[in-house]
Amino acid sequence: MTLLIIFACIAIQVYLTVKKVSPYLSLLLVAIMAGLLLGMEPSALVKSIEKGVGSTLAGLVWIIFLGGGLGKILEVSGAAEQISGTLIQKFGKKYVQWAVLLTGFMIGIPLYYNAGFVILVPLIFSLARRTGLSILYLAIPMAASLSTTHCFLPPHPGPVVLVNAFGADMGKTLVYGLVAAVPAVILAGPILGNLLKHIQVKDNPLFGQTDTTVFDKLPAALPSFVIALMPVILISIGVLADRFLDVDHTLRAILLFTGNSTIALLLSVLIALYYFGVRNGVDMKIQMKWLSDSVSAISTILLIITAGGVFKQVLEDSGTGAYIASFSDDLSMPPLIFAWTITALLRMTIGSATVAGLTAAGIVLPLISSTGVSPELLALSVGAGSVFGSHINDSGFWMFKEFFNLNLKQTFLSWSLMEITISVSGLMAILLMDKFLI
Repeated sequence: MTLLIIFACIAIQVYLTVKKVSPYLSLLLVAIMAGLLLGMEPSALVKSIEKGVGSTLAGLVWIIFLGGGLGKILEVSGAAEQISGTLIQKFGKKYVQWAVLLTGFMIGIPLYYNAGFVILVPLIFSLARRTGLSILYLAIPMAASLSTTHCFLPPHPGPVVLVNAFGADMGKTLVYGLVAAVPAVILAGPILGNLLKHIQVKDNPLFGQTDTTVFDKLPAALPSFVIALMPVILISIGVLADRFLDVDHTLRAILLFTGNSTIALLLSVLIALYYFGVRNGVDMKIQMKWLSDSVSAISTILLIITAGGVFKQVLEDSGTGAYIASFSDDLSMPPLIFAWTITALLRMTIGSATVAGLTAAGIVLPLISSTGVSPELLALSVGAGSVFGSHINDSGFWMFKEFFNLNLKQTFLSWSLMEITISVSGLMAILLMDKFLI
């Protein structure tokens, strides 16, 4: 009955979206319906909704607004145009997908998915306009590289948590993760993007054509790249400081502060305003209009993402995760496939990759001692399962849909299919390593 209720709620959400009901309204209604049908007390349901709003906004609101602001500044200053032009010049239009893939891969290792996503979105639109290529042709490799690092590669927080939970070796996990990530990101990135290039997507007004005539010429390439990557640089330095400096070192505390995603984006926005605005004599009112335009365009997107987070939280608090976990007693299969299956089921029902991975970790941990399975490969199997089948109960699904102006069908055919490709191809690589390398 639990699964029937979940499937029914998903079907209702799809129906309401097709009928053009605003997603943030329909998601909230479906979340309330799901909680009541799954047996939650009304008071507990209200608390779950509040918790879902708080937990989603706490990790996203400043990242999305500041990231959108940085993207807007890069766009109106001509920096995004300069970056895209440089990438096209160096890689050529034929290989621009690979340039996007490598950029996303480098950015994705130190950054959470959401932060890397909002940093790269304006670059995707700029490249699409410069080359005339399909948005999805470029967006899919970017999203695939970010998602792959999220589930496979330490020192990204997700894999690190799993490594610690299973007592795995960090170095081995990184090497095995790279072996699994490379084919996954190629299949889910350039290859899938090429298959989807026929899908027509409208330009996003937030990153649309903008008058840049306030500048005599485009900014230089080096500062454009440096400021665009400033959040990545600051966060990466913070990661290194956390690893190599003493706990009581003053510099460590400073670098960890500036390496926080929100602080790094705030500093980057301030630097961008100075370099592209103040330094060029742009009136402060105009600079603030850049930021206000980005905020107004992103606010609806944030509401939709938050509603998706509420749906996820209600499913989690209703005990759906525990219900799926109970299946583990009835399934008999190889440990790596078992770990992937349990995590994938949790991911599809709960919506959160992180919660699915952590829940599955507690379920499959005994397999290490009982079967002798490699803890490194077990961690990667859970990571691969945690990105499977993303759909309407995942805030990442709605972020991709709204930023790239997709309809529901296009999002399933692009984002959801990309996540499935990463998950399945990653599992195949893990099973091959288990058979031939370990």
